Amino acid sequence: MQVRLSDHFTYKKLFRFTIPTVMMMILTSMYTIVDGFFVSNFVGKIPFAAVNLVMPLIMGIASFGFMIGTGGSAIVSASLGKGEEQRAREEFSMLIKFAIILGISSKRLRL
Repeated sequence: MQVRLSDHFTYKKLFRFTIPTVMMMILTSMYTIVDGFFVSNFVGKIPFAAVNLVMPLIMGIASFGFMIGTGGSAIVSASLGKGEEQRAREEFSMLIKFAIILGISSKRLRL
């Protein structure tokens, strides 16, 4: 079944668009659970507490990556849908530059 944004949306088509994002978030959350399981069982309680203290910071940083990926793909897709291929390329380049600058600045701040 081909899904196009110009078609009438049903719940089935909506789920087809949203399932990959939901699965990605579930797998990201499972990473945290599995990490905590192995650290607590094989390393100890104090390192497990350290992981739990640091994990919100790590997820906060990762949220910027999710934001760039999800929001950026929507912006680029909207430009491509309008037939503005050059503008879509410029927006994609801007997103890549923003991600690089964000990465360099977080390294300088030692986050």
